[in-house]
Amino acid sequence: MTACRFCAGTDGEVVLDLGVQPDCATFPPAADPGPDATSPLRMWLCDACGLAQLAEDPGGVEEVVGLEPAALVEQGRSAVAALAAAGVVGPGVSFVEYGSPHGGSWVADLSATGATPVAPDEPADVVVDNLGLMHDADQATAVRERAARLRPGGTLVIGFHTLHAIVEGAQWNALRHGHFAYYSTPALVGMLETVGLAAVRAWWFPLYGGTVLLVARAGGEQQESVRAMVAAEDAAGVRDAATVSSLQRAADRTTTGVREFLEAERAAGRPVWGYSAASRAVALLSRAGIGPDLLPAIADGSVAKQGRRTPGTAIPIVAPDALVAAAPRSVLLFVDDLLPEMRRALPQVEAPGGRWLLPDTLPVRA
Repeated sequence: MTACRFCAGTDGEVVLDLGVQPDCATFPPAADPGPDATSPLRMWLCDACGLAQLAEDPGGVEEVVGLEPAALVEQGRSAVAALAAAGVVGPGVSFVEYGSPHGGSWVADLSATGATPVAPDEPADVVVDNLGLMHDADQATAVRERAARLRPGGTLVIGFHTLHAIVEGAQWNALRHGHFAYYSTPALVGMLETVGLAAVRAWWFPLYGGTVLLVARAGGEQQESVRAMVAAEDAAGVRDAATVSSLQRAADRTTTGVREFLEAERAAGRPVWGYSAASRAVALLSRAGIGPDLLPAIADGSVAKQGRRTPGTAIPIVAPDALVAAAPRSVLLFVDDLLPEMRRALPQVEAPGGRWLLPDTLPVRA
């Protein structure tokens, strides 16, 4: 029986089932023949508190800090600027940051406003968590811990990729081992209320199709930005299992489309490579049964990943120079947000007539 990671409720429904998957955060050395350990990968939606979450915990998943995409860095700067303009951070304000394996630390930008970081375990006027909270298996304890770090009258700031964006954008591959929670704004507002914090203000950013910055404090008054966001997400069905389960249909469609495309390109003698050995690529490749016979290599700018392979499918991970030298007709980009950055960084892909493709845009044959 599944119990909610936040409220411990047991009534809920599996809304996305990706079957048995390898650990998406561990990329073995290329010479490691495997086999790679696997475990179920499912999303469960709690009826009581509305938190979408990882149904099973395989344990031992430690996500490696990746390269920071330019879009992530820019979003961090915009978020800190918004906080400073609202008077949340600035001279005389102390802060602490809960980090994320995704990178994107805001410490430098927060310090540039005149705010001062505190020593580990000290309370602070502002506690910041950007894309970090989701990595805690025990969501109830994680929320209480962050609230407990606040000084009297302090402010909790949480940045998160919204379930609304995940559903609306058919981002089924946001589900992965080590990511334990997928927040809608209504669900997170309710979670904060249980620890005595009222969400007072919200900002929306386009990163990942939709990220939200939520500000909460004890005794605060909810502003229109929060009320409007909660109402819009509730109207979109973020707490409705039938709505959220549209992710299953999206997963089936993308998996089929990518495999059909790669098979057709191989038959036509047109090589296809991949770019970005991201954790979100692992479930797609594994579920579609795509190996080196269909995708010879995936290039990645992270030196730490080069010379390794994808878990479960054994596709080699190489440096971007190798992709340029191979000059494939098509390059599958596994992180949509990287497209503008990659087109600038690797113009050699398109110069000879090549093209960047996004997996979710590939059609399924009738």
